[in-house]
Amino acid sequence: MKTINKIIIVLLAVFMSSCEDILEKDISNSSVQATYPLNGAVIQSNVVNFQWNKMDGAKTYRVQVFDMNQSLIAEKESEDTHLEQELPSGHYQWRVRAENFAYQSQYTFPIAFSTEISEDLTNQSVILSSPDIDAYTNLTALTLSWQSLQAATHYVVEVINTTTGQSVYSNTNQTTTIVQLNNVALSAEGVYQWKVQAVNSDNDTQTQYSTRKFSIDRVNPNQPQNVAPANNATLTVNQQITFSWTIPQDSGTVQSPISYVLQFSDNVNFTNVTQQFDVSGTTLQQTFTNPGTYYWRVKAKDKAGNEGVYSGGYKFVLN
Repeated sequence: MKTINKIIIVLLAVFMSSCEDILEKDISNSSVQATYPLNGAVIQSNVVNFQWNKMDGAKTYRVQVFDMNQSLIAEKESEDTHLEQELPSGHYQWRVRAENFAYQSQYTFPIAFSTEISEDLTNQSVILSSPDIDAYTNLTALTLSWQSLQAATHYVVEVINTTTGQSVYSNTNQTTTIVQLNNVALSAEGVYQWKVQAVNSDNDTQTQYSTRKFSIDRVNPNQPQNVAPANNATLTVNQQITFSWTIPQDSGTVQSPISYVLQFSDNVNFTNVTQQFDVSGTTLQQTFTNPGTYYWRVKAKDKAGNEGVYSGGYKFVLN
């Protein structure tokens, strides 16, 4: 009977490990239908919006762009059925395939197209470079940058604290592609939106505004509180232990995403840290093989670069 039970357990394990593959649709013999650009298209813009039809069973799509020397110059994934890519004037080919966790479709046959960037900015876009989309920072100064447009005579730049609605920087005749924001502009915590528009005053054309947001957060995360195992707990070696903790709500204007640093030590002062883990949530499972007395503590850090203080060390004994 025990032998039969073991066989059943093994079969269940194999079934569960391959369950994801079974549930995924086999798309390996299918092909995505590309819709834009098509063969021979000439695009009057510095940005190409690649588009294709949705495929049943696809989780993501992979787009590749080649120059006329067949060199791969861009490769990106998208969960949508479109993807934007900046390209200088020239001749190109692109292709797309669908993917899921178990399979990938055939690539479309390479599609040839070209881009021509004119003096007319109407269909062009400003490509923002830094900071990243939805960045978090605790800095008192920040550099905004974007890629230049050949036909632009100047740029219009504005930065708004969306938390207060206040414009903290504005320049309608920016001639460089870099703006330095100082501690006066960024004195307050909050979510900031920055936007840039390119203008050609010679032919009175301009792009649409390109926008991004970043958040200023200068409040350190609160001190976590150890929950389990309880202080002075007695536990067993070679058995999985779940360490858990809580943390009070951040009191700052911006609540940056928080992660944790969990430390183990063989002494209460943590002068010898035996193990350290970066943890995204408020639990960690760990198994110990050596008996002895140990201590654990945890601190929080946020995406803006702020760090809190460690919780008090909890003692546990392994037998």
